[in-house]
Amino acid sequence: MTPSCVIARSEATKQSYAQSEMNNRIGLIAGNGRFPIIFAESARKKGVEVIAIGINEETSKELEKFVSKIYWLGVGELERLLEILKEENIRSIVMAGQVRHKLLFDKNIKIDQRMQFLLGNLRNKKTDSIIGAVARLLEFKGIKVLSSIIFLSDYLPQKGVLTRLLPDERVLKDIDFGRKIAKTIAGLDIGQSIIVKEKSVLAVESIEGTDEAIKRAAKYGKEGIVVIKVTKPRQDMRFDVPVVGPDTIKLLQEVKAACLAIEAKKTLIIDMQETLKLADASGISIIAI
Repeated sequence: MTPSCVIARSEATKQSYAQSEMNNRIGLIAGNGRFPIIFAESARKKGVEVIAIGINEETSKELEKFVSKIYWLGVGELERLLEILKEENIRSIVMAGQVRHKLLFDKNIKIDQRMQFLLGNLRNKKTDSIIGAVARLLEFKGIKVLSSIIFLSDYLPQKGVLTRLLPDERVLKDIDFGRKIAKTIAGLDIGQSIIVKEKSVLAVESIEGTDEAIKRAAKYGKEGIVVIKVTKPRQDMRFDVPVVGPDTIKLLQEVKAACLAIEAKKTLIIDMQETLKLADASGISIIAI
């Protein structure tokens, strides 16, 4: 049996197991971006009904077209989330799309007692800690938290250059230099992206997110910057998947970046064909490392 057949069987087995777990019905806690939409669309093609929980401050209204039902909540309404899942008899759930960490510290955002209690019992307020605590609470309530990429293996690129333009020697040296630093930063749960040029770190992603880090780096590095996005050493793919897409490339085009390096088989490329087409047209190389 060839390795590709083994991989295909492995993915099929995972999907079959996941579908048996969810009984062809699944809850979706949706953050921002197109990730939740692509998940819902892929699940529907597999015959899985999706009941979504949209976050007022984050989720695109477009998601409504791809789900059977959607509820809208504030980011701090944890008690209402639990009530909805119980009312809908949801036994399995997926978390897809980012939720801006800083929203939980916005004084204008309503935080219910359940969320206040959860936050108050954390050792720190890192993104992983908060989302992980929510996942553990859901599991305690008997709701299985499944991987958000169970239907999306086609969106995870294999190792290699994905664009027509190959990264030049300078860019490859920057990637080799920056990747090691990025993995260290990710391991500390500070951020998962760094931006470098000529073996100098221009910006490290933190609470502001990748896009703002890129804009900050461009002020110092000007054109030709290299963006490196990696996973954490113990990345929980249930709710923490690095994502890039057309909007990422549009920003890189705006700042005249040279290259985007992502981690192979662990980074989701939204609208892959459009993403690669935009990169080719912009003279930006994309490499899965």
